[in-house]
Amino acid sequence: MQNPIKLSDYSSGQKIAQGGYQSFSPTLINRQWLIDDPELEALISKAHQKLGELNAFSELIPDVDFFIKMHIAKEATLSSRIEGTQTSMEEAFLRSEDIRPEERDDWQEVQNYIEAMNFAIQSLAELPLSNRLIKSAHEKLLQGVRGAHKQPGEFRRSQNWIGGATINDAVFVPPIHTEIPELMSDLELFLHNEDIFISELVRIAIAHYQFETIHPFLDGNGRTGRLLITLYLVSKNILVRPSLYLSSFFEKHRSLYFNNLSGVRENSDMKQWLKFFMVGVSTIAESSVSTFRKITHLRQATEKIISTAGKKKNNSQKLLDFLFSQPVITAKDVEEALQCSLPTAHSIIKDFIGLNILKEKTVRGRTHVFTFADYIELFEKNEIL
Repeated sequence: MQNPIKLSDYSSGQKIAQGGYQSFSPTLINRQWLIDDPELEALISKAHQKLGELNAFSELIPDVDFFIKMHIAKEATLSSRIEGTQTSMEEAFLRSEDIRPEERDDWQEVQNYIEAMNFAIQSLAELPLSNRLIKSAHEKLLQGVRGAHKQPGEFRRSQNWIGGATINDAVFVPPIHTEIPELMSDLELFLHNEDIFISELVRIAIAHYQFETIHPFLDGNGRTGRLLITLYLVSKNILVRPSLYLSSFFEKHRSLYFNNLSGVRENSDMKQWLKFFMVGVSTIAESSVSTFRKITHLRQATEKIISTAGKKKNNSQKLLDFLFSQPVITAKDVEEALQCSLPTAHSIIKDFIGLNILKEKTVRGRTHVFTFADYIELFEKNEIL
């Protein structure tokens, strides 16, 4: 491991001539980092405090895993949106056949992100967060969508670039592929090096920058790098539930997100990137707590409404519980979830429409779906500062 480095003395790397273009070779990060900025130290402390509040709140909520599913769906739509994909949360819960053919690729990318996140979180019970796990998640991310031919689950074996029609006018050219094994090994060691004494938030912020700079895959680097943040925090028990996702902050401040990453590469300004990251953690943690509170109020209000359902109260409660896990449904979904007849499913849905809990929607001119719109709105409504 290299000698300790002050943030103010950090040098991000160097450009290397590759014959016709220059690639960027980042400095290795598996070393002790010394924080020498009081403002940054205060932001780190605040971010940890807000995460503590989020953890405490998520531990108190019944059926919190239902709401985590919604957080993952939101993360999937927003992380994909940063890459240009346009799928709403409501659409994310539709079936493939209910999506217009021209929008199905975008929809599938969101489904892949949800699958990759769920797979990776479950895998943490048996595997450490490692290059092996990152590759496996990446493979699921690119399965059957644009980029499926670009070596899913494998580090690239050729040069890539960001921006520009060709490599010669690219905005940024990551390191040449022959450097990737050493760089990714260094990143993995950094994530698990117990001899480095820094905040885990600082560690994953630096690791996220490094991952995006290495750009180890031919496609899907942005989504994988953002997924990495939540996985790391869960793996270190900094998050007791996977309830914090920074893509909404990054998407809201997209220009700042990319500019701050570029600022590290071009000006070695790691301090500014870390400050931006810590503000993001605090902001999203606060927003998540607010969302959890509103979910609790919504649940209490809707349970009060259905308490008048009489003989149907049992099925009504079952449907309400189901809606907090699956807020876009068809009558067939209700039939299967409640194990009731199709006429009974239609009857309960009709009651919920009458109570203004569900809204009816026609998809592609044929399929009737029903949405728990107030619930979806809690996640889609942008309250990020």
